[in-house]
Amino acid sequence: MNSLRPGIDPELLAPLAELPPMPPLGPEAIEQLRHFPQPPIETQLEGRAVERRDVTVPAGDGTQIPLSIFSPTDRAAGAPCVYWIHGGGMMWGDRFSNIDIPLEWLGLFGAVVISVDYRLAPEATGTTLVDDCYHGLLWVAENAADLGIDATRIVVAGASAGGGLAAGVTLMARDRGAPAIAAQLLSCPMLDHRNSTTSSRQYSRLDGVWTREMNEFGWRSVLGEHTGENVSAYVSPALADDLSGLPTTYIDAGTAEVFRDEDVTYATRIWAAGGQAELHLWAGGFHGFAALFPHIRVSAAARRAQTDWLARVLNPSPDPKS
Repeated sequence: MNSLRPGIDPELLAPLAELPPMPPLGPEAIEQLRHFPQPPIETQLEGRAVERRDVTVPAGDGTQIPLSIFSPTDRAAGAPCVYWIHGGGMMWGDRFSNIDIPLEWLGLFGAVVISVDYRLAPEATGTTLVDDCYHGLLWVAENAADLGIDATRIVVAGASAGGGLAAGVTLMARDRGAPAIAAQLLSCPMLDHRNSTTSSRQYSRLDGVWTREMNEFGWRSVLGEHTGENVSAYVSPALADDLSGLPTTYIDAGTAEVFRDEDVTYATRIWAAGGQAELHLWAGGFHGFAALFPHIRVSAAARRAQTDWLARVLNPSPDPKS
């Protein structure tokens, strides 16, 4: 472990200390995390002008993948769409995890939010997870008119493992020529299975929301037998040889987290390939800080920056509600 590392924002230290400690990752811990209580989706929808319906769509192998569709009750035809991919180390979480984040965008931009329940590691490995997400997105694009969505304004978004899967889905869509993606929002994305950056070494063997050791376990779980030269760039997007032709991209991370350097490198490589990427590094932010503690000042700034970027992507008007 490198003892020299950026510290955590002082305002985040107190709420971070109150979080229950993460158990050492293993089968029992994963099962506990999968059943960790979170606010019911009905509670998350209270006070919002939202209609919800659930569908299932076939993945590449025919497995039915659940999607939840959240639409503004007063939506007009041709609404923008945010396709949300949840986090959880690719091992836990569901389509309602951190759903408050895209639901804010639904309220601000009149966007239809569609969230996908992909299969999880270690039961699912290799490209299964990203393939599930891709086929869900393909269904959304093919049914855009019935969903009231403008197929030219679909944003793929995700946080942590969901950010990595969003990057993989976007690469897959580019390479297969469909569906069209207007933009990708990658929040503290999990992009590189090699775990070899300076930041991954800095945040090793210490208590934290996500450490180098947790990251190694997560990648072992999802890769299974797909190691070494067999790792797909759709699973570990940092492996992609070519980052040209990607839609406009937003990437953020904290300075005090494992993913910091791989996220910076990904943005840098998009620029080198002639693409457009907006990169934000939040001083003192640990992994997932803005989702866990949205009212801390640095968290509020991080979420506001995402919203401001989406406003420019989805609606060039200065007023996001206009």
